[in-house]
Amino acid sequence: MRRRFKTVVCGFIRGGANRRGVSRWATPAALAVLLLCFLWTHTLADSYTPRRSVLRVLAWPGYADDDWVRAFEKRFHAKVEVTFVDSDEALWARMHSAEPQPFDVLAANTAEIERYAHAGLLSALDLSRIPNRHWQQPYFQQVAKIRGLVDAGRTYAIPFTYSSMGLIYDRKQIAEPPRSMRALWDPRYRGKVLDFNSAQHNFSFAALALGYPDPFHLTPEQLRTVARELVRLRRNLLTYYTLPEEATEQFVQHHVALMFGNYGTQQVEQLRHAGVDVGYVIPDEGALAWLDCWAITHNASNPALAYDWINTMLEPEIGKQLTQREGLANTMTPVTGDASSDAAGAGPHLVWIQPVESIAEREALWRRIKAGDRLERFAP
Repeated sequence: MRRRFKTVVCGFIRGGANRRGVSRWATPAALAVLLLCFLWTHTLADSYTPRRSVLRVLAWPGYADDDWVRAFEKRFHAKVEVTFVDSDEALWARMHSAEPQPFDVLAANTAEIERYAHAGLLSALDLSRIPNRHWQQPYFQQVAKIRGLVDAGRTYAIPFTYSSMGLIYDRKQIAEPPRSMRALWDPRYRGKVLDFNSAQHNFSFAALALGYPDPFHLTPEQLRTVARELVRLRRNLLTYYTLPEEATEQFVQHHVALMFGNYGTQQVEQLRHAGVDVGYVIPDEGALAWLDCWAITHNASNPALAYDWINTMLEPEIGKQLTQREGLANTMTPVTGDASSDAAGAGPHLVWIQPVESIAEREALWRRIKAGDRLERFAP
């Protein structure tokens, strides 16, 4: 293109020369025309250079591995920018931060999806643009039966992976599997317990341990009772953790006996790879369970590419690798006795997490608990 332009310009100048070799076209106006033509041609030539679209992904560790990202970029001639988070609170903060460019697609649990949809942060999905849904188990295809995914007939997210949040214990220190979440408070394990750093999940699992029928909608009195129980739990705690890798390091280094497994089987897999002989149980009173889903943001700059991402994440090979690498269940492979086989939305002793009565109040109490407020400061 540029070579041809040079020939045309030279011919134009030569054709305009008089017998004395002086160009009849070398006037300011003619030169301006030539300059504009030159700039236009360079712009046209540059437009033939392919520019990759950018997809911005907000997700949890293990949901966007490097090889998956590279394969996606090559397949769709795109660039993928991944931002990882380590808690629901961090996810919410990221979605509300002053990012120069918005995120296009995110992964969140069903309770958060419901919250985000009600806040107008998500786009309703066109399910016909996600054909790989047909690989999923029937339960996960019936999105209307899963609380938080459908509102007013519109679907806002597609299931991706899930896990229970049970108890992980060191078999060498605890011979008999613990039967209840109350084992976390057992004085025999003082200084040997790990807990996940989350207001929502701590209040909910402690409510289950106390026998409350609805751990997600607590009365003010129940909130204060749970808060006192979480203060008492501090006596046994080594520390709080956020990421599963952090928990594994603490478990190994400090010979932890018992842990609230927020990441469930993913953490069991990591600990066993680290050489720890651990067991995993669902307590008799039940265990919280999360179902993480993919969704597209309401202000996505590249929704078409976001659909491609979600559809790719539902390929059977991705699901298989997710399970092999992270120890997480995928929505394509049936697992005996778990949530995928129960039409009511939860398998035996599993309770899907839901939006809670007051996020602000739980977080305010949690900050006081973590800061070391004394038990008597939490009035009955």
